Amino acid sequence: MSRRPLVAGNWKLHGDKVMVRGLTDAILDALTPEGVTEVAVLPPYPYLGQVQALLADSEVGDRLRLGAQNVSVHGEGAFTGEVSAAMLKEFGCEYVLVGHSERRALFAETDQLVADKFVAAQRFGLQPILCLGETLEQREDAITEAVIGRQLEAVVAQAGVAAFENAVVAYEPVWAIGTGQTASPEQAQAVHAFIRRTIADMDAKIGDCLRILYGGSVKPDNAVELFNQEDIDGGLIGGAALKASDFISICQAL
Repeated sequence: MSRRPLVAGNWKLHGDKVMVRGLTDAILDALTPEGVTEVAVLPPYPYLGQVQALLADSEVGDRLRLGAQNVSVHGEGAFTGEVSAAMLKEFGCEYVLVGHSERRALFAETDQLVADKFVAAQRFGLQPILCLGETLEQREDAITEAVIGRQLEAVVAQAGVAAFENAVVAYEPVWAIGTGQTASPEQAQAVHAFIRRTIADMDAKIGDCLRILYGGSVKPDNAVELFNQEDIDGGLIGGAALKASDFISICQAL
Protein backbone atom coordinates (compact mmCIF):
# COMPACT_ATOMS: atom_id res chain seq x y z
CA MET A 1 0.00 0.00 0.00
CA SER A 2 1.34 3.43 -0.97
CA ARG A 3 1.14 6.02 1.79
CA ARG A 4 1.73 9.66 0.89
CA PRO A 5 4.72 10.97 2.87
CA LEU A 6 4.13 13.82 5.31
CA VAL A 7 6.54 16.24 6.97
CA ALA A 8 5.01 18.47 9.65
CA GLY A 9 6.95 21.34 11.20
CA ASN A 10 6.05 22.04 14.82
CA TRP A 11 7.19 25.58 15.60
CA LYS A 12 6.28 25.22 19.29
CA LEU A 13 6.53 28.49 21.28
CA HIS A 14 8.78 30.31 18.84
CA GLY A 15 8.54 33.20 16.46
CA ASP A 16 7.24 36.66 15.73
CA LYS A 17 5.48 38.09 12.69
CA VAL A 18 8.74 38.72 10.84
CA MET A 19 10.05 35.21 11.44
CA VAL A 20 6.74 33.62 10.52
CA ARG A 21 6.60 35.45 7.21
CA GLY A 22 10.21 34.68 6.32
CA LEU A 23 9.95 31.02 7.22
CA THR A 24 6.62 30.52 5.45
CA ASP A 25 7.77 32.33 2.31
CA ALA A 26 10.99 30.28 2.17
CA ILE A 27 9.07 27.00 2.43
CA LEU A 28 6.58 28.09 -0.21
CA ASP A 29 9.42 29.10 -2.55
CA ALA A 30 10.84 25.58 -2.28
CA LEU A 31 7.57 23.80 -3.05
CA THR A 32 6.65 22.69 -6.55
CA PRO A 33 3.10 21.99 -7.75
CA GLU A 34 3.94 18.38 -8.57
CA GLY A 35 5.66 17.51 -5.28
CA VAL A 36 4.77 14.12 -3.84
CA THR A 37 5.54 14.87 -0.20
CA GLU A 38 2.80 16.55 1.82
CA VAL A 39 4.18 19.42 3.90
CA ALA A 40 2.52 21.05 6.90
CA VAL A 41 3.45 23.77 9.38
CA LEU A 42 2.08 24.14 12.90
CA PRO A 43 2.68 27.67 14.20
CA PRO A 44 1.55 29.09 17.56
CA TYR A 45 -2.10 30.14 17.69
CA PRO A 46 -1.58 33.90 17.13
CA TYR A 47 0.09 33.32 13.76
CA LEU A 48 -2.48 31.00 12.19
CA GLY A 49 -4.25 33.88 10.48
CA GLN A 50 -0.98 35.28 9.15
CA VAL A 51 0.06 31.94 7.65
CA GLN A 52 -3.44 31.39 6.27
CA ALA A 53 -3.19 34.73 4.43
CA LEU A 54 0.29 33.93 3.08
CA LEU A 55 -0.95 30.61 1.71
CA ALA A 56 -3.93 32.29 0.07
CA ASP A 57 -1.59 34.73 -1.72
CA SER A 58 0.78 32.03 -3.02
CA GLU A 59 0.46 30.13 -6.29
CA VAL A 60 1.54 26.97 -4.46
CA GLY A 61 -0.31 27.78 -1.23
CA ASP A 62 -2.44 24.67 -1.60
CA ARG A 63 0.74 22.58 -1.30
CA LEU A 64 1.42 23.72 2.26
CA ARG A 65 -0.99 22.47 4.90
CA LEU A 66 -1.74 24.39 8.07
CA GLY A 67 -2.10 22.84 11.50
CA ALA A 68 -2.29 23.75 15.17
CA GLN A 69 -0.37 22.51 18.17
CA ASN A 70 -3.29 21.87 20.50
CA VAL A 71 -7.09 21.84 20.65
CA SER A 72 -9.76 22.04 23.33
CA VAL A 73 -12.20 19.24 24.04
CA HIS A 74 -14.91 21.91 24.29
CA GLY A 75 -16.85 23.30 21.36
CA GLU A 76 -17.79 26.55 23.08
CA GLY A 77 -18.60 27.96 26.49
CA ALA A 78 -17.01 29.50 29.56
CA PHE A 79 -13.56 28.01 29.07
CA THR A 80 -11.21 31.00 29.13
CA GLY A 81 -7.99 30.42 27.21
CA GLU A 82 -9.23 27.42 25.25
CA VAL A 83 -9.38 27.20 21.44
CA SER A 84 -11.94 24.94 19.79
CA ALA A 85 -11.58 22.72 16.74
CA ALA A 86 -14.21 24.81 14.93
CA MET A 87 -12.10 27.94 15.44
CA LEU A 88 -9.01 26.18 14.10
CA LYS A 89 -10.97 24.98 11.09
CA GLU A 90 -12.11 28.55 10.36
CA PHE A 91 -8.46 29.63 10.17
CA GLY A 92 -7.65 27.00 7.56
CA CYS A 93 -6.23 24.28 9.78
CA GLU A 94 -6.30 20.73 8.48
CA TYR A 95 -4.16 19.10 11.16
CA VAL A 96 -3.81 19.40 14.92
CA LEU A 97 -1.41 17.76 17.35
CA VAL A 98 -2.93 15.80 20.22
CA GLY A 99 -0.97 14.20 23.02
CA HIS A 100 2.39 15.81 22.32
CA SER A 101 4.85 14.69 24.99
CA GLU A 102 5.28 18.26 26.24
CA ARG A 103 1.52 18.52 26.78
CA ARG A 104 1.49 15.18 28.59
CA ALA A 105 4.50 16.00 30.79
CA LEU A 106 4.22 19.75 31.42
CA PHE A 107 0.43 20.13 31.44
CA ALA A 108 -0.52 16.75 32.89
CA GLU A 109 -2.61 15.66 29.92
CA THR A 110 -3.83 12.13 30.55
CA ASP A 111 -4.43 9.38 28.00
CA GLN A 112 -8.17 9.99 28.43
CA LEU A 113 -7.88 13.73 27.80
CA VAL A 114 -5.78 13.05 24.70
CA ALA A 115 -8.47 10.66 23.45
CA ASP A 116 -11.15 13.29 24.05
CA LYS A 117 -9.13 15.86 22.07
CA PHE A 118 -8.70 13.35 19.23
CA VAL A 119 -12.48 12.97 19.03
CA ALA A 120 -13.09 16.72 19.30
CA ALA A 121 -10.69 17.41 16.43
CA GLN A 122 -12.34 14.90 14.11
CA ARG A 123 -15.80 16.19 14.97
CA PHE A 124 -14.97 19.37 13.03
CA GLY A 125 -13.05 17.73 10.20
CA LEU A 126 -9.51 18.15 11.47
CA GLN A 127 -7.01 15.33 11.15
CA PRO A 128 -5.42 14.69 14.54
CA ILE A 129 -1.74 13.86 14.65
CA LEU A 130 -1.68 11.55 17.65
CA CYS A 131 1.67 11.67 19.45
CA LEU A 132 2.91 8.59 21.29
CA GLY A 133 6.20 8.07 23.08
CA GLU A 134 8.11 6.70 26.04
CA THR A 135 10.57 8.28 28.45
CA LEU A 136 14.18 7.17 28.77
CA GLU A 137 13.39 5.41 32.05
CA GLN A 138 10.56 3.49 30.39
CA ARG A 139 12.81 2.45 27.52
CA GLU A 140 15.52 1.30 29.91
CA ASP A 141 12.88 -0.70 31.79
CA ALA A 142 11.97 -2.41 28.48
CA ILE A 143 8.32 -1.30 28.64
CA THR A 144 8.28 0.84 25.48
CA GLU A 145 5.63 -1.29 23.77
CA ALA A 146 3.48 -1.40 26.89
CA VAL A 147 3.54 2.42 27.15
CA ILE A 148 2.85 2.97 23.44
CA GLY A 149 0.13 0.33 23.48
CA ARG A 150 -1.58 1.94 26.47
CA GLN A 151 -1.52 5.41 24.87
CA LEU A 152 -2.88 4.02 21.60
CA GLU A 153 -5.54 1.86 23.20
CA ALA A 154 -7.01 4.84 25.08
CA VAL A 155 -7.79 6.53 21.77
CA VAL A 156 -9.07 3.37 20.10
CA ALA A 157 -11.40 2.76 23.05
CA GLN A 158 -12.80 6.29 22.78
CA ALA A 159 -12.87 6.82 19.00
CA GLY A 160 -12.81 3.32 17.49
CA VAL A 161 -10.24 1.97 15.08
CA ALA A 162 -12.18 3.34 12.07
CA ALA A 163 -11.27 6.87 13.23
CA PHE A 164 -7.66 6.17 12.23
CA GLU A 165 -8.69 6.35 8.55
CA ASN A 166 -8.58 10.13 9.05
CA ALA A 167 -5.69 10.47 11.45
CA VAL A 168 -1.92 10.40 11.59
CA VAL A 169 0.23 8.88 14.33
CA ALA A 170 3.60 10.32 15.37
CA TYR A 171 6.10 8.30 17.40
CA GLU A 172 8.21 10.70 19.42
CA PRO A 173 10.49 9.08 21.99
CA VAL A 174 10.53 11.62 24.82
CA TRP A 175 14.24 11.05 25.41
CA ALA A 176 15.02 12.19 21.85
CA ILE A 177 13.00 15.41 21.71
CA GLY A 178 15.21 18.49 21.72
CA THR A 179 18.09 16.54 23.21
CA GLY A 180 20.13 15.97 20.07
CA GLN A 181 19.69 12.24 20.64
CA THR A 182 17.88 10.36 17.92
CA ALA A 183 16.46 6.87 18.01
CA SER A 184 18.47 4.70 15.66
CA PRO A 185 16.65 3.87 12.43
CA GLU A 186 16.26 0.32 13.74
CA GLN A 187 14.83 1.48 17.09
CA ALA A 188 12.39 3.83 15.37
CA GLN A 189 11.36 1.20 12.83
CA ALA A 190 10.68 -1.35 15.57
CA VAL A 191 8.22 0.98 17.34
CA HIS A 192 6.59 2.09 14.09
CA ALA A 193 6.09 -1.55 13.13
CA PHE A 194 4.55 -2.23 16.55
CA ILE A 195 2.10 0.67 16.12
CA ARG A 196 1.12 -0.47 12.63
CA ARG A 197 0.75 -4.07 13.77
CA THR A 198 -1.42 -3.02 16.71
CA ILE A 199 -3.85 -1.16 14.44
CA ALA A 200 -3.67 -3.83 11.72
CA ASP A 201 -4.69 -6.51 14.23
CA MET A 202 -7.96 -4.60 14.58
CA ASP A 203 -8.34 -3.60 10.91
CA ALA A 204 -5.76 -4.73 8.35
CA LYS A 205 -6.64 -2.11 5.73
CA ILE A 206 -6.49 0.82 8.15
CA GLY A 207 -3.24 -0.46 9.61
CA ASP A 208 -1.71 -0.68 6.16
CA CYS A 209 -2.83 2.83 5.17
CA LEU A 210 -2.01 4.57 8.47
CA ARG A 211 0.70 7.21 8.17
CA ILE A 212 3.17 7.03 11.05
CA LEU A 213 5.67 9.86 11.48
CA TYR A 214 8.89 9.88 13.47
CA GLY A 215 9.65 12.85 15.72
CA GLY A 216 12.81 13.22 17.77
CA SER A 217 15.80 15.31 16.66
CA VAL A 218 15.33 14.66 12.94
CA LYS A 219 17.95 16.60 10.97
CA PRO A 220 19.01 16.78 7.32
CA ASP A 221 21.92 14.42 8.00
CA ASN A 222 19.80 11.62 9.48
CA ALA A 223 16.50 12.09 7.64
CA VAL A 224 17.22 9.83 4.66
CA GLU A 225 18.25 6.88 6.80
CA LEU A 226 15.19 7.27 9.02
CA PHE A 227 12.78 7.73 6.13
CA ASN A 228 14.15 4.67 4.34
CA GLN A 229 12.62 2.46 7.03
CA GLU A 230 9.58 0.52 5.86
CA ASP A 231 7.08 1.85 8.39
CA ILE A 232 8.29 5.45 8.73
CA ASP A 233 6.12 7.67 6.53
CA GLY A 234 7.60 11.05 7.35
CA GLY A 235 8.53 13.27 10.24
CA LEU A 236 7.18 15.52 12.96
CA ILE A 237 9.98 18.08 13.03
CA GLY A 238 10.73 20.40 15.96
CA GLY A 239 13.98 22.37 16.15
CA ALA A 240 14.93 21.81 12.51
CA ALA A 241 11.56 23.21 11.41
CA LEU A 242 12.65 26.68 12.57
CA LYS A 243 15.45 26.89 9.99
CA ALA A 244 14.07 26.97 6.46
CA SER A 245 17.07 25.33 4.79
CA ASP A 246 17.05 22.41 7.26
CA PHE A 247 13.30 21.90 7.05
CA ILE A 248 13.36 21.99 3.25
CA SER A 249 16.22 19.50 3.17
CA ILE A 250 14.23 17.13 5.39
CA CYS A 251 11.22 17.46 3.10
CA GLN A 252 13.40 16.72 0.09
CA ALA A 253 14.74 13.62 1.83
CA LEU A 254 11.29 12.07 1.33
